[in-house]
Amino acid sequence: MGPFSLSLPKPLVPLGDTPVLEVLIRRLLGHGITDITLTLGHLAELITAYFTHRRELAGRATLRYVQEETPTGTAGSLALVPGLDRTFLALNGDVLTNLDFHALVQFHRDQDALLTIATHRRQVKIDFGLLELDASHTVKNYVEKPERSHHVSMGVYVYEPAVLRYIEPGRYLDFPDLVLRLLADGDRVCAYVTDCLWLDIGRPDDYARARDLFAERKDDFESA
Repeated sequence: MGPFSLSLPKPLVPLGDTPVLEVLIRRLLGHGITDITLTLGHLAELITAYFTHRRELAGRATLRYVQEETPTGTAGSLALVPGLDRTFLALNGDVLTNLDFHALVQFHRDQDALLTIATHRRQVKIDFGLLELDASHTVKNYVEKPERSHHVSMGVYVYEPAVLRYIEPGRYLDFPDLVLRLLADGDRVCAYVTDCLWLDIGRPDDYARARDLFAERKDDFESA
C-alpha cells in the first residue's frame, strides 16, 4: 500500500478524498443499516478522531467503537461487541463493493444458515510451472503459470448470534478457524455467490483499480 500504510490504518486509505471505510458506511446507510460498531486495533485513535469530525455521518448513524488491547484475530473481536442478540452483519473495513446487503441477508435467512459468507469468483494466477505426477514420479503434464477460478471470501458475513458460542472472550481466533469449528460441529455455513463489484483495498493492485473505479462510478458504491 506504499506510503499510506505507514501512517494510516487501511480503512482510512482514501478513494479520491473519501476514506474507504466512510464509503462502506455510506453504503450501509443506503440500505437502512444505521447501528454500526467498529472494532479497532492498530492506529484506532485515527479512526475515532476522523469520524468524530464527520458530523453529517454522526447524525445519520449510531457509531460505536470497541478497541482491542491485544489482537484477537479476524473473528475474536466479535466477543467484545455488546448486544449481538439477533442476525448481524460483519464486514472488513477495507473493501469496496456495491453488494446488495438486503439480498445477502435474505439469502442467509432463506438458507437457514448459522453463518453466510459473501463470495466472489476470482481468477488467481499461479506464478510457477505446475507439474502433474503419477505414483512412479513420472511427469504426466506440465502447465506453465496457470490461472484458476476460485470462490473467494469478500470479507462480508452474516452471523446468527449462536455463532458467538464458538468465540471465547480474550482468545485469538481468525475467521477461517471459526468456519472450520462450525463445520466440524455440523453447523450450516453457506456461501452467497455474487457478481457485484468488489475490490480488496488491502491489495495494491486492487487499490489502484479501486481509485479509478470509484472516480468513475462513485454513486454505485454509496447508494443502495
